[in-house]
Amino acid sequence: MKRFAFLSGLLLALASQPALAQMDASIKLNEVMTTNETSLIDEYGAHNAWVEIANISHSTYNIRGMYLTTDRSVLDRKMSVPERVKRMSQIPNGDERTNLSGQQLIVFQLNSLPTQGTLHLSVPVDAEEPLWIALYNGNATQLIDSITVPVLKTDQSFARIANNGTGQDWEVKSADRVTPGIQNQTIVSESKVAKFKREDPYGFGMAIMAMGIVFSCLALLWITFTLFGMVMRHAETAKKVANKQPIKPITKTVEKTVEVAHATSNVLKEGFDKRGIDMEVYMAVIGLALRQYEDDIHDVESGVITIKPKDTGWDDEYSQMTHLHEPLIPLNPMEQHIPTGPELH
Repeated sequence: MKRFAFLSGLLLALASQPALAQMDASIKLNEVMTTNETSLIDEYGAHNAWVEIANISHSTYNIRGMYLTTDRSVLDRKMSVPERVKRMSQIPNGDERTNLSGQQLIVFQLNSLPTQGTLHLSVPVDAEEPLWIALYNGNATQLIDSITVPVLKTDQSFARIANNGTGQDWEVKSADRVTPGIQNQTIVSESKVAKFKREDPYGFGMAIMAMGIVFSCLALLWITFTLFGMVMRHAETAKKVANKQPIKPITKTVEKTVEVAHATSNVLKEGFDKRGIDMEVYMAVIGLALRQYEDDIHDVESGVITIKPKDTGWDDEYSQMTHLHEPLIPLNPMEQHIPTGPELH
């Protein structure tokens, strides 16, 4: 029977370890004030030093029975539990406020008397020296969270930086930014320069960024001057070509081209209607005229080429055959000569 009870207790202890480890990761010290003159006031009108504890998870945990201490001697592992408990202040039971829901906070008054309320603890605070404060579990053996608070000025607090991922970074907050009982607002407090210094303490990021800007500017200048040089070289080449062979205005060339094309169309149409003149003659004349126009060696003409055929009759078949035919002119019957006998021979 005793063996069964021992095994049951061992299994229960082992099963509770994951839950305890999860609680240890969820309960954190969140903000501490060592010298309070105008900040938080308790129900008796007193200004006590205070500590804020946060449940950073989304589950509910009850922190009753846990211990708070500012005595570093409790870190001695050889110290007995009863001796360690004497140097700690326990969070009392019986107050619903110690049952922290997800993302909930609770503030405890330090350097106070437990008889004044559940949230009043007798944890000693020396504002003239750096203060180590720790939170232990209900067995007074497991350290849940701890932080060393530097010497603070009046009404300053030492607070965990909200939403920083690891949850291990803290900062000193001025009196106008102290937030007891509400989530720490630290995003607006850190300037861009301070954040850059914190994230890049050795200046590697700054060096890389500066070199990147310099090389980008040099590359931009190289591209600009390269393109400018190409443009200037092409402009110089075009200028030399223009000096050797002047280029006519584009508008005049277009007008002349349209005019010559229209005249060419008319000539070709007229040439096709005339069977006596070959089309190749027209094409040769047109080509010669265009070449002269391009070489600028012809006289100033209207630009209209007019070639009209003229019938000279040189190829008239009748006129070519007149030497083979004599006209038949009828003779007067009285003048007709009748050949005689000898003439018949």
